[in-house]
Amino acid sequence: MRKKKNVLFVCWGNSCRSQIAEAVARHSASDVIEASSAGIAPLGVVANRTHAVLRERGVRSDGQFSKGLHDDSIPQPPDMVVNMSGIPGNTLFGNLNYEDWRVEDPYGEDMETYRRICDDIEARVAELAARLRSAG
Repeated sequence: MRKKKNVLFVCWGNSCRSQIAEAVARHSASDVIEASSAGIAPLGVVANRTHAVLRERGVRSDGQFSKGLHDDSIPQPPDMVVNMSGIPGNTLFGNLNYEDWRVEDPYGEDMETYRRICDDIEARVAELAARLRSAG
């Protein structure tokens, strides 16, 4: 049995992008990813449209909450950080294994924008999971 990778998905507020990525990874890649998420400057709330777009796709986000990088619920150090904050990962994560994903922030936008961003994140998580499966 392969060991799951602890993957920390990071965005600015931990309200939209990283929350979507965490939920999608738990839903579709739980065989290779132990997912968590955090924000550089957490808003303290997950956007309603984040939950709504995930519900539309049958992806659960129960128990997920907005938190910072050093929250006790996050495995430290993670095996990999997926950085969607817009800040270069080399300035934030030092020697950690990280990837920078350029993903638009849907916060405050309409549902169509959330759907488009969710499509993008789903495809990226699927590609990451495929890489981890083939490396395993």
